[in-house]
Amino acid sequence: MADLSTRYLGLNLAHPLVPSASPLTKNLDSARIMEDAGAAAIVLPSLFEEKIEAETQQMERFFFSQSLGHGEADSFHPLPERILTYQDQYLDELRRIKAALAIPVIASLNGTSAGGWIEYGKALQDAGADALELNIYYLAADSTESSVCVEQLYLDILHALRAQVSIPLALKLSPQFSSPIHFAQRLQAAGADGIVLFNRFYQADIDLDTLEVVPKLELSTPAEALLRVRWAALMFGRVNLSLAVTGGFHHVADAIKALLAGADVVQLCSVLLQKGPHYLGQMRTELAQWLDAHEYQSVAQLKGSVSQQHAIDPAAYERANYIQVLDSYTPASGVLR
Repeated sequence: MADLSTRYLGLNLAHPLVPSASPLTKNLDSARIMEDAGAAAIVLPSLFEEKIEAETQQMERFFFSQSLGHGEADSFHPLPERILTYQDQYLDELRRIKAALAIPVIASLNGTSAGGWIEYGKALQDAGADALELNIYYLAADSTESSVCVEQLYLDILHALRAQVSIPLALKLSPQFSSPIHFAQRLQAAGADGIVLFNRFYQADIDLDTLEVVPKLELSTPAEALLRVRWAALMFGRVNLSLAVTGGFHHVADAIKALLAGADVVQLCSVLLQKGPHYLGQMRTELAQWLDAHEYQSVAQLKGSVSQQHAIDPAAYERANYIQVLDSYTPASGVLR
């Protein structure tokens, strides 16, 4: 049987299939289910600084400022001996998961301030995380903000955190950067250990009845995987970083394409939410069967063999086949040509 092992963020993994941040990795019970299903590692849901700040403000209003203007209400909300905050619960759960699981546990952090990235990043490291994924969910909606400023925001966060923590750091990138390979090289120079391609920004929708702008959650579709595969293929060999892909990987065939392109791991989310944790084990079995059938000795042998640097037609990853693709479309029978 082929050797499925891979290396990601300096961690030795039994295979390249990793459940990404989702409700399936949020607590010890669900994390154990993922490990039993065959996960090589897990990524925890993000610790959100804005949620910590909102909770702090709420506690200030209800516990510590309750008597302002109303002296008789000084003890209306008695102070509990110990307040178990959202941050405390997250870190406690991380410690429990890390102590119970034999596979690597990757924490995720979504900060909003320079100090928050450092404070909470250190807290996650101290709680036992094997690595840290930086979920920088940032939309450049300010017309006065240049692309240089947006990239510098990421670099500043990385610089500050790299100086304070020693565990591996991966940055989860948006697909909207104008020159992803150049930016990845800058991240590498700044101390990143890996990148995750790509973050899926949830889209705002318009309610046609109320005319309100409302958030809308859509699970990924297999069509999204090709964007990740393409950029993994373009980046392989051009950066000395671990490469993870996430978003749209619903079938083992998609995962194999990502590995051929150069990915070290394939993160899974929507497909596990739709089909259940057991599907991870099925994908692992199908991956092994495909490698054996195609006479690959290992994932390492497979990895990057169809990246741009090693593809039969390297230009196919860029614009060379653009017109060919357009001309290849055939309308359905009966549709005016």
